[in-house]
Formats: sequence, C-alpha cells, structure tokens
Amino acid sequence: MFVGHYGIGLSGRASTPQVSLGTWFLSVQFLDLLWPIFLLLGWEHVRIQPGLMRLSPLDFYDYPLSHSLVGALAWSVAFAAAHFALRRRGRVALLLGAGVLSHWLLDLLVHRPDLAVVPGRGPYLGMGMWNFPAVELPVELLIYGLGIRLYLRATRAKDGSGRYGLAALLVLLFAIWLGAAFGPPPPSVAALAWSALGQWLFVLWAYWIDRHREPVPV
Repeated sequence: MFVGHYGIGLSGRASTPQVSLGTWFLSVQFLDLLWPIFLLLGWEHVRIQPGLMRLSPLDFYDYPLSHSLVGALAWSVAFAAAHFALRRRGRVALLLGAGVLSHWLLDLLVHRPDLAVVPGRGPYLGMGMWNFPAVELPVELLIYGLGIRLYLRATRAKDGSGRYGLAALLVLLFAIWLGAAFGPPPPSVAALAWSALGQWLFVLWAYWIDRHREPVPV
C-alpha cells in the first residue's frame, strides 16, 4: 500500500480546507515516515526476501514501534494532541489522528499476518492482498483516484506551480508505486531505509503545492 495512503490524504484535505495537503500527507504517512528512521537506528528490522509476496519482497518481521496496532493508536493520539495544542481545532485534530490510524488499517488489507496488535506479543494480523495483484492493484488505484478527484473538486490552481507542481507529484507517486510493485527488490536494507526517507520530501512538496492552490467557491 503506497498511493492508497496518499489517496486518503487527498480526500482528507478536500474535507478540511483549513488544513494543508502537507499536513494530511504527514498524517496518513506518519507511520512510514517514522519506520525508516527506526530502521536506521536499529530499533526495527526488515528482511528483503524476493518471492515472499507477489507485490512485495519485504519481510516485516520486527516493527512494533511504528506498525503495531497499539503503537499506531499511540501515534494517532500524539499526532492529534500535537495538532490541537498548536491550532486549537478539535474536530480537525481528531480527523488527522484518524488519518494516522488509517495507515495501519490500509496496511492490514495488504500485509501478511505481520502486524502485531500488542508490540512483541501479537496476535499478528494481515489479510495478504499483496498476494492477489488483480484485487489489490485496482483497489489501491481506486482509493488514489478518488482522493485525486475530491482534491481537484475542492481546490483550484492559482498559478502554474499549483497546476503543474501537483500533476508532477501525482505522476511521480504513481510511478514509484508501479516501480515498487513490478520493479526489482531493493539492493539492501540500508538503501531501502534511505530511499524511504525521501517520503519526507513529498510532505514538503505538498505544503508548497497547497500554497499555490485555493478553495473552489461553493
């Protein structure tokens, strides 16, 4: 699951015009933004095992801090609390916290049973849709496409940056998704972690794009 998360972020932004797309991308990808940091620190671990699943060669055998259900709930509460402390917008804070949790719920659809409920203790959950490309790919593309549609209906470009910058980001995310699904596996765990850190750039890119777009008058 990759562009599906961003689809949720685009949908969330469409429903909260006072919140930047960058904040929504930060919310829905927060667990995956933490994960490469924890990998590099040695707090979590992953193995590259080609053939493990049809759409993913990654064996997520140890990521309790970022991707257990208890951990995801804790990060959701922390994210919502931080936003409320900064902006004093209760409803928006709750929605952004739900955005963080949505990441775990979407991962539940595609992962093997490797998502712990309680860190280090299980039980371990996952519906394994990565083994069924004919199902997973259309579902994820539908989520992404719906998010794009809602965002485009809710906002309009103020200039070329808002128009072409958005198009470039959406195309790049789509290309990365296809590359991860059908391309070669990462050469090493370190390369995987460093490339995953690049997702922080998408958050910054989304903040920049949103400054060049405005709400569509109702």
